[in-house]
Amino acid sequence: MKTIGLIGGMSWESTVTYYQVINQMVAKSLGGLHSAKTLLYSVDFQEIEHCQANGEWDKSALILIDAAKRLQIAGADFIVICTNTMHKVADQIQAAITIPIIHIADVTAKKLIQQGIKTVALLGTKYTMEQDFYKSKLIDQDLTVLIPDQEDRNVVNQIIYDELCKGIIKPASKQAYLTIVDKLVERGAQGVILGCTEIGLLISQSDRNIPFFDTALIHAEAAAMLAISN
Repeated sequence: MKTIGLIGGMSWESTVTYYQVINQMVAKSLGGLHSAKTLLYSVDFQEIEHCQANGEWDKSALILIDAAKRLQIAGADFIVICTNTMHKVADQIQAAITIPIIHIADVTAKKLIQQGIKTVALLGTKYTMEQDFYKSKLIDQDLTVLIPDQEDRNVVNQIIYDELCKGIIKPASKQAYLTIVDKLVERGAQGVILGCTEIGLLISQSDRNIPFFDTALIHAEAAAMLAISN
């Protein structure tokens, strides 16, 4: 079994999901008392969020590069960055280590294609929705990406940072998200990417008939399958 190196803490709320899903998948696949071989480096999200808010992406990259190097030295066979937004600096991290990074947008795009999705809505932080580092991975796979309008993007982003990253779940926020989803469906979305690893804490597939693609679950499952593959 390969050893998974997790860079977590962004936020720790969703890192819990990664650890749980990875171990559930390994146990289901191998049976018995099997669990995943994992190494976790959990960063202080306050430092990362400060970098995000101030546009100090290179500084945040250095923090995550340090984490990745420590995981590599400790014996990780590959790296999983347990967040969507910080894949903005994934190339910088990859250039600093010799083990591969499993990119969250790549495995999500693969899942979309498998299900025949052509046009997909993307929810996430304002950085993920508005910048190209994430969307380009999807567009390169011939997917059409829809994002909410400016006002709705602000709502999505505010709920992530002020509530979900703090473990706060509000019914009103859930309804706000679902209303935004409905608008995107009206614009032609065939599926919805929950493109922030905390969003799955608020809304889930049971809330709507349109397919939801929870990136935390997709990423964690891909990591588990890679860990046990020959």
